[in-house]
Amino acid sequence: MKLHILGCYAATPRTLTNPTSQVLEIKGHLFLIDCGEGTQVQLRKNKIKFSRINHIFISHLHGDHFFGLPGLISTFRLLGRDKEMHIYGPNGIKEAITLLLKLGNSWTNYLLIFHELSSKETELIYEDDKVSVETIPLNHRIYTNGFLFKEKLGERKLNIEIVEKYKVDTSSYQNIKSGKDIILDNGQVIANSELTFDPPKPKTYAFCSDTAYMPEIVPQIKGSDVLYHESTFLDSEEHLSAKTKHATAKEAAAIAKAAEVGTLILGHYSTRYKSIELFKEEAQTIFDNVELADDGKVFEF
Repeated sequence: MKLHILGCYAATPRTLTNPTSQVLEIKGHLFLIDCGEGTQVQLRKNKIKFSRINHIFISHLHGDHFFGLPGLISTFRLLGRDKEMHIYGPNGIKEAITLLLKLGNSWTNYLLIFHELSSKETELIYEDDKVSVETIPLNHRIYTNGFLFKEKLGERKLNIEIVEKYKVDTSSYQNIKSGKDIILDNGQVIANSELTFDPPKPKTYAFCSDTAYMPEIVPQIKGSDVLYHESTFLDSEEHLSAKTKHATAKEAAAIAKAAEVGTLILGHYSTRYKSIELFKEEAQTIFDNVELADDGKVFEF
C-alpha cells in the first residue's frame, strides 16, 4: 500500500503548497482521493500515470477539495481517454461537473459515471475481489464523507520447498493457493497448512478530512493500519476549530489513540503557522506514531 500526497494544505493554493488531493495505490488500483486545484499538475510532477486512475472519491463540495476535478476530466478527454471514469461524491457533484462541460461544449469522449452520496450512515460504495471502499460520515459545515479502504485477504503463498518435496504437479498450484489440501497418487493427503504460508495481513487506510472532532468514527476505523486525519489548527486555536468544524492536531491524535491505529498522518494544515512540525509535536503528546503529510511526500506501508 502506497500513499502519494499531492496536496495537503487548507483553503487556498500557494506557490509551494496545494489543497487536498492524494493517490492511494492499493492492490493494483490507483484511487484518487479529493481533487483540489492543481491536482493534475501534481500528478505530472509526481509521475503518476493518468490512465491508471479509474475511480475518484470526493469528500465534499468545498472548492479546495474538488475544484481541480473539471480540469482533470477535460485533460483526460484531450489525452484521448476511452475508458469509463467513476466519480463518488455528494449529491450535486454531477450537476456541477456536467454544467461546466455543457457550457464549454466539452463533453467527454469517455463515459463518466457518477455515484452521488447522501446517506449519513456508512455505506459500501465500491467492491471487487481485492478491495472494498466504504464511507465514513464526518462532521463538517456541509455534507462530508471520509473513506475507508480495506484490502481483502489474498491468496495463500506456496511453500515451494515443501511443494517440490512432494513432487506436486504445477497444475495444482492454484488450488493450493486457494486453500485446498492435496491428495498424492499414493492416496496420502497433504494439508494445505503444510504446503503454504499465510497471506499477508490485509491493510486498511482511513481518510478523514474535513471534520470536527468526532469520536463516533472510532468503532468504524478501529485497528486501521493508517489514518489520515485533518489537523487544521493547533490547540491554541481550538476556538476556531469548533466554529469552522475542523480539528486540532491533539484531537486527531485522540482519535488515533482511541481507534488504536498503526500510524497517524496529519494534514489539511492552516497556513497561519510557521512550521508544520508544530502539529507533530502537539499530536505526539497524545499518540506516538505520527507522520506529517506534505506535498510530494510518499508513504509506503
